Amino acid sequence: MPDARHADTHAHTHAPVPELAARAARTGSSPVRDILALTARPEVISFAGGLPAPELFDAAGVAEAFRYVLAEQPRRALQYSTSEGDPALRTAVAARLTGRGLPTDADDLLVTTGSQQGLSLLATALLEPGDTVLVEDPCYLAALQIFSLAGARVVPVPTDDGGLDPAALDEIAARERPKLLYVIPTFQNPTGRTLSPERRAAVAEVAARRGLWIAEDDPYGELRFEGEPAPWVAAFPGAGDRTALLGSFSKVMAPGLRLGTLRAPAALRRACVIAKQAADLHTSTVDQAAAARYLTVSDLDAHLARVRDAYRERRDALVDGLAAALPEGSRWNRPAGGMFVWATLPEGYDATALLPEVVRHDVAYVPGAPFFAGTPDPAAARLSFVTHPPEEIREGLGRLRTALEGARRQG
Repeated sequence: MPDARHADTHAHTHAPVPELAARAARTGSSPVRDILALTARPEVISFAGGLPAPELFDAAGVAEAFRYVLAEQPRRALQYSTSEGDPALRTAVAARLTGRGLPTDADDLLVTTGSQQGLSLLATALLEPGDTVLVEDPCYLAALQIFSLAGARVVPVPTDDGGLDPAALDEIAARERPKLLYVIPTFQNPTGRTLSPERRAAVAEVAARRGLWIAEDDPYGELRFEGEPAPWVAAFPGAGDRTALLGSFSKVMAPGLRLGTLRAPAALRRACVIAKQAADLHTSTVDQAAAARYLTVSDLDAHLARVRDAYRERRDALVDGLAAALPEGSRWNRPAGGMFVWATLPEGYDATALLPEVVRHDVAYVPGAPFFAGTPDPAAARLSFVTHPPEEIREGLGRLRTALEGARRQG
């Protein structure tokens, strides 16, 4: 029989396990994902998450595509696949990009597990610890997480109502010698702003002259409600050899598919393929096959037209109701597409401090502060208009007004 005393002394000789990597310790959880957990109660009308409206998913069309590939191509659809991705899916995406003015071959594309993975692969392929990355200020939160995990130095570039300021970009690029600029030029997250064609041309020119890569993230471009589409930054002179374009199926088909694409110059794309081999070998074969089938037999453009009509109505309900819901002196924009409105409360308001009171009234937004890589604006908030139909949006704005009035009386 083992000696209990001996076992006890043996236990005391265990050394502690080593520390977590510094990158894990310094990178926080996403405040948006934490707020989504807070607001998961069904009675909450949430303007917080950028969650596409589930009732608008083409569930029948997607189900039919899965049924087809599992019935007709089960051996291929359930097998390992290439890291680059399903050729039929890449061909379909290349045709869509070409049709929208960016000549693209299937071989220019890598299929990724959501465009989020595409950004991770770019960080792996491009960034050494200590390299400088320029971002719009405010910036997409999960991009800030990726750059933090990569050990990059993140430097904010000022923005105004028209998005990234190219003159400031030029000055900061000259001073900081960045390796990469990360930008969402169309219906930006969190602000909903869109860069004009003139600013896109200027961004391409600065990148070419200062010698930096561009990661152009375009998850929302096909959700335009009005106005003319602007060409991708990748299409402007000077940008072609240095721009990686990230695309996503999350907003046009369904986020649960976790499908995205990365279009990049050959050497960078090859490096991303190797990074992907190390990350997950390849994206889900069956999901790719179903998406390729869907694009072949369904009319994605007709589906998108329905989605855009619904989202336009929801944007109008939110934007038109903000004057009554927010305190006098607040500012907000009217995005021409996408999913988000950026609002700024008057001086002295703190959107983070007010959130618990707002959630108590069964409504929610995301405070703007975490989106800033530079000095945060405590009065800013992001409101998503896509998740709820117009009547629920109006009800939510009524709750928000009550909550903010109550907080002001308490304050």
